[in-house]
Amino acid sequence: MTASPTVSRPARTRRAPMDPRLMAVVGSLCIALSPILISLSATSPGTATVFRCLLALPVLVPLAMLERRRTRATAPAGTGRGRPWLVVAGGLLLGLDMTLWTGAIHAVGAGVSTVLVNSQVVILPLLAFLALGERVRLSFLLAVPVMLVGVALAGGLVDSDPASAVAPVLGTVLALLAAFAYAGYLLLLRLGAAPGEKAAPVTLATAAAAVSSFALGSAWEGVDLTPGWTAIAWLALLAVVGQCIGWILIAGGMAALPSSTGASILLLQPVGAVLLAMLVLGQFPTAWQLVGCGVVIVAVAFAARTRAEPAPVEAAT
Repeated sequence: MTASPTVSRPARTRRAPMDPRLMAVVGSLCIALSPILISLSATSPGTATVFRCLLALPVLVPLAMLERRRTRATAPAGTGRGRPWLVVAGGLLLGLDMTLWTGAIHAVGAGVSTVLVNSQVVILPLLAFLALGERVRLSFLLAVPVMLVGVALAGGLVDSDPASAVAPVLGTVLALLAAFAYAGYLLLLRLGAAPGEKAAPVTLATAAAAVSSFALGSAWEGVDLTPGWTAIAWLALLAVVGQCIGWILIAGGMAALPSSTGASILLLQPVGAVLLAMLVLGQFPTAWQLVGCGVVIVAVAFAARTRAEPAPVEAAT
């Protein structure tokens, strides 16, 4: 019996992985677009955050299921499964963060509020020091008062009539409270997420955030469950671009980058938000506000580069 000839098949070409720097850059620009979409939706803080979370879940849940299946198949025996209750607690803080930040967007402008919220890069190591005893360098502590000066300037606290700011003091306070809540979320996510998982903990945290944002939003300006199709369209775009694509790209890119490089790329978020707010919304900060934004960005960059034991840098809200 004659053996059949062997048919040679062309070898599959393996696609080159996406450059992690490009992933981080595109993810940062997606996040920078978030406050613009929130402003265009013209909805209350609670409404914007609740819909942002709920509309993101149909995208995040399948990704989390695929990731969970893959990690269970490839994880070594004895690998920890994380502590989901910490992720849920962090998600409740995330809901507070996004709701407060949305209020800050309405009060002090989309660009300036995003700069102020990025002070979480300084707050997170301080929380890690208090909760976990992580050491921080003196140079990092020196960045804190510089950042506070920048916050005062960026918030328009020294301007008699800051441009595009309805309530600069209130907006600054809301943005700083949001930054504390977001730093707490990042810390709890770091402690509760299972090794190698990104989409699964973000999905669980997003579901918890929908609950806390509904509670806070109902007590503060209310939650409109029928905001209209135009608002829903903007919020759906926010959920896909800012809540899903941005976070996933940043998580993937940051995992393969040095912390200093990643922290520098993430500064595109506040810079991009300020520029987009001027171009799309016509929100032009005053000269002092722009100086303050610059001071905050420099302080955040300095703090991120001199952190003693850096936690993984995550995307801003």
